[in-house]
Amino acid sequence: MSFTPELVEELNILALYDLSTLEEGIKVHKTAEPAAIAATKRLYEKGLITLSDGGYLTSLGLGAAEHTHALLTILKIA
Repeated sequence: MSFTPELVEELNILALYDLSTLEEGIKVHKTAEPAAIAATKRLYEKGLITLSDGGYLTSLGLGAAEHTHALLTILKIA
């Protein structure tokens, strides 16, 4: 299995979430890049976020975002 452009875009959306607080979500506006809009919708359909245009992380989404942030940290220092 490899990272497709669609998966990379989903990871980019998950990386936008501030993990220091669960009270802060994100909003992907209609003027955003089409790939970002589509990725956000897919994350919603997968049950990782609460709204099709962003919102808050679900419990599953929190775990995914934590792993995403950890992977970014590892790759940046390696």
